[in-house]
Amino acid sequence: MLKRRSVLRLLIGTATAACGCNLTAPFIFLGEHKKSVPAEFDKLQAKRVAVLVWAQPETLFDYPHVRLELSAYASERIRSGVKDCDVVDPYKIEDYLARNPGATVDPRKVGAQFEVDMVVYVELLQFQIRDPSSPDLVQGKVGGSVTVYDLRADPDETSRFVLSPIQVTVPEGQPMLMTSQNAQAIRQQAYEQFGERVGRLFHKHSVEL
Repeated sequence: MLKRRSVLRLLIGTATAACGCNLTAPFIFLGEHKKSVPAEFDKLQAKRVAVLVWAQPETLFDYPHVRLELSAYASERIRSGVKDCDVVDPYKIEDYLARNPGATVDPRKVGAQFEVDMVVYVELLQFQIRDPSSPDLVQGKVGGSVTVYDLRADPDETSRFVLSPIQVTVPEGQPMLMTSQNAQAIRQQAYEQFGERVGRLFHKHSVEL
């Protein structure tokens, strides 16, 4: 577990340090004009938050750590982007889910277990690195829904918030011929981009025009 945790944190740190570097796309000059985009959901500040990821059984069979890895990326983006947000260690959540597999579909139960204010529930509805019909081609496609559960809401208040769905494709456009190295690189970039998109739902950010 410690070795797996160290490797994953190294990958996240490397991806963060190399922000903006895409191994699968040609070099381009970024525009100087940016647009400020407000948070879609701005109520995580100064809250204790758990990020819970659900994945289909067939996805977990092929990628047994995908739930943990996506949760780790999203948790880090929320932690770094939202002021005073206390995000539960995703490894602790994964350990709990390993002992209580039914909790993956019960955000409120997980939230109560870790005594949080909010649960960010990500349902992974699409996860593909290789096209089953063309296994020699590689293109990461990750899509999912994001719902926030407010465990501190009063009975007469809204406690469930459905946010915009997220879809990332790496590389964009056409898939690439798979090599011994690019499949892993593309998967990590897909994780990073998906986690970044989840994080952006909760804090103000800028986008290139």
